[in-house]
Amino acid sequence: MAKKISTRKTTAKSSSTAKKTSVKNAEAEVKASVKEATVEPKTVAKKEAVKPKAAVKKTAKAKTPEKKETVEAKPEAKKEEAVKPKPAAKKKTVKAKTSEKKAAVKAKPAAKKAEVEVKEPVKKVEIETKVPAKKVAVKAEAPSKKEVAEPQIAVKQDIPMEQPDLGPRRSVAFIGSECYPFVKTGGLGDVMSALPKALAKLNLDVKVILPRYKCIPQKYQEKMEYRGSFYMDLCADGKQYYVGIMEYQEDGVVYDFIDNDEFFSWGDPYTNLIDDIPKFCYFGKAALAALNYLDWTPDIVHCHDWQAALVPLYLRTCFSDTNVGRAIAVLTIHNLRFQGVYDRKTIQYWSGLPDYVFNKDCMIQNWLDANMLKGGITYSNKVTTVSNTYAWEIQTEEYGEGLEEHLRYHNNKVLGIVNGIDTDIWNPATDKLLASKYDAESAIKNKKANKKALQESLGLDVDDNKMVIGLISRLTNQKGLDIVNDVIPGIMDGNTQVVVLGTGDARYEDTFRYYEDKYKGSFCAYIAYNENVAHNIYAGCDALLVPSRFEPCGLTQLISMRYGAVPIVRETGGLKDTVQPYNAFENTGNGFTFDRYESGLLYDAINRAKTLYFENRVYWDDMVVRDMNKDVSWEQSAKQYKDMYVELTPRY
Repeated sequence: MAKKISTRKTTAKSSSTAKKTSVKNAEAEVKASVKEATVEPKTVAKKEAVKPKAAVKKTAKAKTPEKKETVEAKPEAKKEEAVKPKPAAKKKTVKAKTSEKKAAVKAKPAAKKAEVEVKEPVKKVEIETKVPAKKVAVKAEAPSKKEVAEPQIAVKQDIPMEQPDLGPRRSVAFIGSECYPFVKTGGLGDVMSALPKALAKLNLDVKVILPRYKCIPQKYQEKMEYRGSFYMDLCADGKQYYVGIMEYQEDGVVYDFIDNDEFFSWGDPYTNLIDDIPKFCYFGKAALAALNYLDWTPDIVHCHDWQAALVPLYLRTCFSDTNVGRAIAVLTIHNLRFQGVYDRKTIQYWSGLPDYVFNKDCMIQNWLDANMLKGGITYSNKVTTVSNTYAWEIQTEEYGEGLEEHLRYHNNKVLGIVNGIDTDIWNPATDKLLASKYDAESAIKNKKANKKALQESLGLDVDDNKMVIGLISRLTNQKGLDIVNDVIPGIMDGNTQVVVLGTGDARYEDTFRYYEDKYKGSFCAYIAYNENVAHNIYAGCDALLVPSRFEPCGLTQLISMRYGAVPIVRETGGLKDTVQPYNAFENTGNGFTFDRYESGLLYDAINRAKTLYFENRVYWDDMVVRDMNKDVSWEQSAKQYKDMYVELTPRY
């Protein structure tokens, strides 16, 4: 529409200009030039008529304005057409048209501006009227080509892009005891947060069910919406308990919180086994009852660790005749050490499960105790672990925690899928907690600023030439802290600094405080967990220790690689699956590893890392960049989970 409006204005302007020019030419040339004016212009007019028409054929819009110009010009110049003005008018028409097209090109972003911009080129027409027709014809062709190309581009932009095929859709209910950012004590909280978000992007309908602890931050409590409440039979004697449902939505995931002050009014999610057994017997049953109450029937019920391990048993017993009872049960083991083992009578009373599940092949352990995780493994359709190596390790006596024979019996349904990390939260390029943001390209330069900030904030000597080794962990014997304790005196050589962050067993806390006092300026023991300090350690240290006795997956080494801190790890569980040992001959690998759980081998791995750091910094920097470019996100792992869900539900 903008082009048509501006064309009319140009036509009016050019026709009036043609009138003035024709009068002047008629007086100046008198009768002597009449013959010349009647012959030459016709020839020129023919040439003009041929070349512009070729351009007009290319664009349908350009053809209409030209006809209008011809019609409007005739009544104003009837008497003067016999004289020279006729070809002159045509010259101006072509020139005006050319100027108009230029104005139209400029005017594309805003149609209103086109009306103003057209006036400037029209003034030029009055000056350039005497340009020979041949040149005008050449100029007229060039813009017409541009005009032909531009509409084609516009058409391409209007074509809707095809949406990627995300495959079959499934509905999944995650049931677990913690989820970041509501409540988190370990890796389970990270998985329950990041995996549902990743699955939601893969065309899955995801709901997460959690206890409504009083320790959940108030800002989330305020945003929860009440969805309903009811009373549920729980105990073997039919005692009823209140079940409230509060809902919160974020990032395509629906979070339903089970509300009951009697069980969840404690300050922490976990207290002691005596109190936790009734709490999680109630939670598993209430989660399934809530799904029925909301009339939301999932294809998959995916439960996590011993706290939700009774869910598969409830599905096949108490809820077998309900809608939710048709769902497939998946159980993920995040750490086999914790199994929910307690007195059989207590668990049978609080769960209300039938007698037949309390046998040596299902719930019973050591004849007198009941094992909630063991029962969950028995009744699940699929049992997953958080790494491939750990799936194999838990079937051995060394790592089986007493369930190795049971797991070997059910090994046909055991599958390992390595964890990822939330790369939006753990991203040094956007991390607001860092002194200097960086990516793989700027890491070598900008990590120095973060190293300096870390040294200053933790009371270490500020020296870029020293190697900083970090350790972020729960302070328990699982994390290999006894062999770390053995090697610290040997690695504190004046060129090395060590930073420890975490809480746990008092003996480790006291040991690290002792080292801080002994090696002032070179050792820091931050006995607490502080998220800000953790981010700064990842960004500021050169290497990170993860010498675990066993490690189902481990997120620390994944985060350290994301931040360009080279991991030094023991080859176990997820550490073995995610860290490739450095090869000095080929300059490959992304960390330093050792196999047997011995302090001498840890000491050797640290010294190999220090040797490369101090003697061949170029190769060290290459490894830093490789680590930062490694894909540690949930994308690939989420696809494996989806493939498993689809395989388990072939009816679609």
